[in-house]
Amino acid sequence: MIYASADDWRRAPAKRVVLFAMSGLGKTHVSNLLRDGGDWFHYSIDYRIGTRYMGEYIVDNAKREAMKVPFLRDLLMTDSIYIGSNITFDNLTPVSTYLGKPGDPAKGGMPMADYQRRQDQFKRAEVQALLDTAYFIDRAQDLYGYPHFVCDTGGSICEWVDPEDADDPILTALSEHCLMVWIEGTAAHTEELIRRFDRAPKPMAYQPEFLARVWADYLDRNGLREDAVDPDAFIRWTYAQALAHRQPRYRAMAQTWGVTVQAADMASVRDPADFEAVIAAALPG
Repeated sequence: MIYASADDWRRAPAKRVVLFAMSGLGKTHVSNLLRDGGDWFHYSIDYRIGTRYMGEYIVDNAKREAMKVPFLRDLLMTDSIYIGSNITFDNLTPVSTYLGKPGDPAKGGMPMADYQRRQDQFKRAEVQALLDTAYFIDRAQDLYGYPHFVCDTGGSICEWVDPEDADDPILTALSEHCLMVWIEGTAAHTEELIRRFDRAPKPMAYQPEFLARVWADYLDRNGLREDAVDPDAFIRWTYAQALAHRQPRYRAMAQTWGVTVQAADMASVRDPADFEAVIAAALPG
């Protein structure tokens, strides 16, 4: 770790952290809070994915739908209208909408082959966005003069790394420049995340092997063809399994590559000083 002790962290003129956890445990909230303090640069992995690496996919998908409407098709073909993606740190809906859900097209689903292709596109985009972290650390300092840096990762970071591999390219690149910080939730947090997801299911990225297993299991349990699957029902059914799949992977990342902070402690952060104290408490004294 780049900070061997709490004292190293407190004395560091440039504090750099990578926050990782399931979506909904406060990564973006804390990152926004640090940015608003004035001395921290907030690097959002999901924002980078949506603007740099998947922007064309997202816009082309919107254009494809617009071309189905004669009125809009005529305007597009004559360059009379412009279709773009209005992604912000707080509105990443275009990314999740593009990822979509597998199942019955009449219910908003897509063929599994198309879904897997988009999942693969997202994986490549997220891996590259994570590997861009060092570039943004330099950019934040050289261009804007920010002394401190927080990388706000997506919940799927654990799907693309091997915490047991000492040479894992993503974890090596991140830990060389930042302190890896896992925000660990409780069983109560997990139950609340599941309830929240059940109310408003949204697309996710999955490890290919995990997706293949749960998809085959869902079809078999329900005796369904692929095109008869209710997309929302499938991703609701999958979500709790995805949480259970990810939890040990996050834990291994923290044990081998970083530190753990309890979600309740992170939720108590109100300003950068609070954040620095919470991280110091997670490091060896």
